[in-house]
Amino acid sequence: MKLQNYSPLLVPLLLVHGCASLEPATPPVSESLTHAIPPDDCYPEADFLSDIIATIDASAPPAAGVSTSLTTPLTREIWTSLREGFVLEGIEQAQVRKAIKRYRQSPYDVELILKRSDPYLAYILDEVQQRGYPTEIALLPFVESSFDPFAYSHGRAAGLWQFIPATGRMYGLKQDWWYDERRDVVASTEAALDFLGKLHRQFDQDWLLALAAYNSGSGTVRSAMRRNRKAGKPTDFWHLQLPKETRAYVPRLIAISAIVNDPDRYGIILPPLSTTPAFAKVDTGGQLDIGIAAELAGVETETLYQLNPGFNRWATHPDGPHRLLVPAASADVFSQNLASLPAEQRLKWVRHRIKRGETLSGIAKKYSTTVAVLRDANDLRGTTIRAGSHLLVPVAARDAAQYAALKRSLPPRGKGSKTTYKVRNGDSLWNIARKHSVSVKQVARWNRIGTKTPIRPGQQLVIWTKDSDGPHKQRVRSVRYTVRSGDSLYRIAKKFNVSIADLRRWNKLDKDKHIRPGQQLTLYVDVTRLSRS
Repeated sequence: MKLQNYSPLLVPLLLVHGCASLEPATPPVSESLTHAIPPDDCYPEADFLSDIIATIDASAPPAAGVSTSLTTPLTREIWTSLREGFVLEGIEQAQVRKAIKRYRQSPYDVELILKRSDPYLAYILDEVQQRGYPTEIALLPFVESSFDPFAYSHGRAAGLWQFIPATGRMYGLKQDWWYDERRDVVASTEAALDFLGKLHRQFDQDWLLALAAYNSGSGTVRSAMRRNRKAGKPTDFWHLQLPKETRAYVPRLIAISAIVNDPDRYGIILPPLSTTPAFAKVDTGGQLDIGIAAELAGVETETLYQLNPGFNRWATHPDGPHRLLVPAASADVFSQNLASLPAEQRLKWVRHRIKRGETLSGIAKKYSTTVAVLRDANDLRGTTIRAGSHLLVPVAARDAAQYAALKRSLPPRGKGSKTTYKVRNGDSLWNIARKHSVSVKQVARWNRIGTKTPIRPGQQLVIWTKDSDGPHKQRVRSVRYTVRSGDSLYRIAKKFNVSIADLRRWNKLDKDKHIRPGQQLTLYVDVTRLSRS
């Protein structure tokens, strides 16, 4: 997956080739980062995470229902623990040196991504260590998603580990209207490590080949190995003719590991991170409204959504998993408050009287739910309903503002107008921001760059009017899509769950004009609406 950004790092990932495995049993799980410079692709939020890390009181016993497996403290400072498990070789390779050079050119961005890893890295490292894997694997989300659990690519890969839908389902990751487990921190980490372990065994304990297969598919790697054998060439990773993105993928992991191993040498400051996981896993015993859960834990709903990014809606999945990740320091009080909460107060239900002419789909649309949810809640076998009967409809228990995390725009969108500014000689972020009556921080955030990131003549920056930066936002990723043979606006709109009208508006397409293969389209995709209904 190719990253395209003004900054070479702060980007979620974009698929740039169809790297489907030749072997259906092991399709590519992910799409990797290619630090290209062109703009207009999807970028993670530069200031994505609020300060949600709390210190756990190791002396206090956990409350009932709280998992202690996620709160075991690491015995050493986290960077030291990482370094002691580094085993991957290849720092002398030209591709690795090139990747290190690119990272060194953007030290602020490297530090920002590492800081963003804070809620997740300690947990991931602990899981990697328990399996006996090289600890470089704990840094793989740096390459895959810039440690953004909401990262999304036009190849439909999602989450910290960038699972595509098919591979996610293969590894048991649920994807539906309520929930996308590819974005779940715990479930996706377990699935990614399971898959990496399988690839490691398939490729005779060679981690570099396993990582290459994770990116492009085991069939792609095996084909390259067969070609080399036939030509009498070595079959190690460094000698294989793999897709461009894969040839860059493994070196980037080794490069960031080298920087973590010796930050002073490369002029990078490693941020202080939590040495224990930021969260505890709590059994909820059933479906629970996220707004109510936040009140029980004494935290903001934003905090819960960032620790539980898999939820697409205002409540946990009715069929489970029945658990929440909550800040470690809030786990006990959350469990105690949940235990005393009456069952009927976990969710809010509306009793809807069916009117003549109403349909199940129309009622579902009215309450922003689905026919499947209504059928399940009311034990309906089909879609036939009768006027005068009643339906129970689950709805959000709190004001919409309580669920603002589901409405945040990345990048910001709204009623304001969007323009594209081409950087000229002598320009700076400061004078560009002043020219458009916005702040430097806004320009940096809209374009997923740091406030001190250098800009170049010819570079294009997205500028929004001030009223677009309001509270009504969505979890949206800007995606660059290349039209393929046989594509139509209808097929593309259906694939990404957007409207044809929006496609035309975003790309200034006239109704009488047709799209053509190779044409580039820009889409703004809400990652919480991409799961199967």
